[in-house]
Amino acid sequence: MNWLLVVAGAMAGAPLRYLTDRAVQSRHDSVFPWGTFVVNVTGCLVLGLLTGAVAEGAAGPHLQLLLGTGLCGALTTYSTFSYETLRLTGSGAGLYAAANVVGSVTAGLGAAFAGVSIAQALWG
Repeated sequence: MNWLLVVAGAMAGAPLRYLTDRAVQSRHDSVFPWGTFVVNVTGCLVLGLLTGAVAEGAAGPHLQLLLGTGLCGALTTYSTFSYETLRLTGSGAGLYAAANVVGSVTAGLGAAFAGVSIAQALWG
């Protein structure tokens, strides 16, 4: 049963990632990978909310599997983040590559902490 929850979440997360990435990136005329940045930071926020909800007893392990492992696992992408950062570096856009690393880590951690704080405010 647990694996079905992960599969169901991933079935929603993977196309959501692709569609969001394309929609965001098409609105920016820049080499910076805004689409990947947005899906990764959004995934961090959702995981933070979910973690906070579980810690407060407002969500259980099945929701963790569905949304955390399944949806967010397919929505977020460390491999694309790494590839795009290396591609920026290789094309001479080192400043964009550095901004991608610093911005993604900072915004991702900030979003995760914000998610936990929001969950604590809602259910604490």
